[in-house]
Amino acid sequence: MSRLPVVILISGGGTNLQALIDAARDGLPVDIRAVISNQPEAYGLQRAQQAGIPTVVLDHREFETREAFDQALASLIDSYQPNLVLLAGFMRILTPAFVRHYQGRMLNIHPSLLPRFQGLHTHQRALDAAEKEHGASIHFVTEELDGGPIIIQARVPVLPGDDAARLAARVLEKEHIIYPLAVRWIAEGRLSLNSAGQVVFDNQVLSAPMDLDKVDS
Repeated sequence: MSRLPVVILISGGGTNLQALIDAARDGLPVDIRAVISNQPEAYGLQRAQQAGIPTVVLDHREFETREAFDQALASLIDSYQPNLVLLAGFMRILTPAFVRHYQGRMLNIHPSLLPRFQGLHTHQRALDAAEKEHGASIHFVTEELDGGPIIIQARVPVLPGDDAARLAARVLEKEHIIYPLAVRWIAEGRLSLNSAGQVVFDNQVLSAPMDLDKVDS
């Protein structure tokens, strides 16, 4: 099987990036052509460099407008000719033009059971809402923040005595499973977004997100 060319965008520590790097080493059919960060100090850059992956810093603070940054970012991404762009803790709200450019070719991971708790501080918000379960979602990126069509979710129970850090750690373990899984499905031609904005898996339109506990990878 030919390897799917991907570019990964990060802003921080890059644990999901590491999960993807590890999965690629273990047979995930992707070619990680570059890791791009808007933060020069992002530890994820070191993770990529240690794996021999090209890294680039594109500091958003050097651009006068969000549009100018996104235009430069798109040009940089496209120079690597990826078939898929992966947001892995990339902490930027993307402009509509940028999102449209990668329609159906860009995934994001979000630490909640979307559509619950879009945005930031999801773990504390889940605790504050007395949720019984929490989790993570992989979705196609659209112009609505954290609102694109959801591919797969993984659930964890909210346990007595949980704080945000403990809950986040359990969710993160699931994130590291579902992101490489969704990428594998795209690489294998099993997963796509159709022209109506619906998730298609094994030639079937999904009526609801897949649940990690119920899928046969």
